[in-house]
Amino acid sequence: MRVKGLRETGSPHERRSGSETETKPAPCRCAFALLLLCCTLLLAGCGREQVFHRESYVFGTRVDIAVYGGDRERADAAMAAVLYEFDRLHRAYHAWEPSELTALNDALARGESREVSPELAAMLRDAQQIAARCDELFDPALGALIELWGFHTDTFAPVEPDPARLAALKAAQPRMSDLVIDGQRIASRNPAVRIDLGGYAKGYALDRAAAILREQGIRDALLNIGGNILALGSKGGQPWRIGIQHPRHPMPLATMPVYDGEATGTSGDYQRYFEIDGVRYAHLIDPRTGEPAHATQALTVLVTPRPNAGVLSDAASKPAYLAGDGWREQTRRFAIDHALRVAADGRIEVTRALRARLAFPSPPADITVLD
Repeated sequence: MRVKGLRETGSPHERRSGSETETKPAPCRCAFALLLLCCTLLLAGCGREQVFHRESYVFGTRVDIAVYGGDRERADAAMAAVLYEFDRLHRAYHAWEPSELTALNDALARGESREVSPELAAMLRDAQQIAARCDELFDPALGALIELWGFHTDTFAPVEPDPARLAALKAAQPRMSDLVIDGQRIASRNPAVRIDLGGYAKGYALDRAAAILREQGIRDALLNIGGNILALGSKGGQPWRIGIQHPRHPMPLATMPVYDGEATGTSGDYQRYFEIDGVRYAHLIDPRTGEPAHATQALTVLVTPRPNAGVLSDAASKPAYLAGDGWREQTRRFAIDHALRVAADGRIEVTRALRARLAFPSPPADITVLD
């Protein structure tokens, strides 16, 4: 379910100042003119508070950064720094183009260990811990299965994988628990492990972006990486408001406010997928079956302020999506009280905490509220 921040634009504030001349200005008139000149110079660098935007395309999706404030130069510099960081992360941890991550995967496939950067080692350690909390339904070790299903490309064809290769990978059961992480040296007990951080990296990037914006003195911003959103501060004292994309129609399913430090993430079957004989195959692979899951159209989580909220908003939506009717138990494991699921048959299930925030353009015919 793609989640969008509702975009707003504003026009720059323009000021014009006049001037006066006199043949013999009095001392007080000179002082006033000097004060007026100083004020004019100070105001030249300021403007009316508004929302500044920057867009880009990275991590295989659209990125939107919105900064609220009155200093365009500071906002532009901060947003440029964030986009530079996104590009660095994209190149460093790409799952199939040459990167530090693919070099690690190649070494693991050969049965070798490899020393990686401190950042990648920390990411893998964190991802391994998240996987353990949800019985490894969140499983970045499934890169070979994701590739086999044709999702390691930006343009994928509707073709089912070779049955023999699929059976072999299912039997190998690659898991995050197969990784052996010793400082910065990574090894695997299972050569079938191939790491794909697609369900983790966008959330990690949100947390990095928030840190960069704060370092740059930005207090109010909304970050959107293909539907993974993190809010900083507010928009002129009002909460940022976002829309939750309907998984089957080009319209919002609902809208809601998001507050300082909150992050939202969605797993859905409607962006990266193909259909064969009327059956939809999405990129979200169930490690228990080795095949795309079919029980849920989309599942959204909202993570209230906590360390690494961005990572959790990305990673925690995956096991809940794959769990089908057992989704609520998975969100509880991560202490997430705000969540919404659209089941395969279109039924909507939402937690009581999130329902209190939602505004539906059209009241759903079939909605269940859960504790």
